Amino acid sequence: MYAVFRTGGKQYRASKGERLKLEKIDADEGANISFDEVLLVGEGSDVKVGSPLVAGMAVDARVIQQGKTKKVNVIKFRRRQNYLRKHTHRQFFTEVEIIDIRSGGSAPKSAPKAAAAEKPAAKKAPEKKVAAKKPAAKKAAAKKSAKKAAAKKPAAKKAAKKKVSKKKGA
Repeated sequence: MYAVFRTGGKQYRASKGERLKLEKIDADEGANISFDEVLLVGEGSDVKVGSPLVAGMAVDARVIQQGKTKKVNVIKFRRRQNYLRKHTHRQFFTEVEIIDIRSGGSAPKSAPKAAAAEKPAAKKAPEKKVAAKKPAAKKAAAKKSAKKAAAKKPAAKKAAKKKVSKKKGA
């Protein structure tokens, strides 16, 4: 059985006994942690996909080590601009071993959905205010179309220059 879970802004596919390097998690080495944001659980053709999360699922893991990755060179360069910046970077990581993929993680998040269903009912009363504002929107649209019509008028002709006649004399 495998699961896809989310942590540190990334998604990981894991199965029991696997070792993964994740974005840094604040936990001591040897500590057990649980990931409740499970997006997908499956085995063979039996796959459960959450919308966005699978309710009641969790992935349990044990922290093996905290560390830093290998050094990576970071170069910023603009040709012909006398611009060159050289830096290095080492990313922190947490290595974990997946202990178990289990159901019965956090409680299903159906209660917030019920509260969200009640909110639109409460917002039906302010719709009258929105209806009152629509004529103002029509006026704004009329002003815009008037500006466009004014912009389409041909530009005023410039006055022709008078020819300068040569002076008599000398």
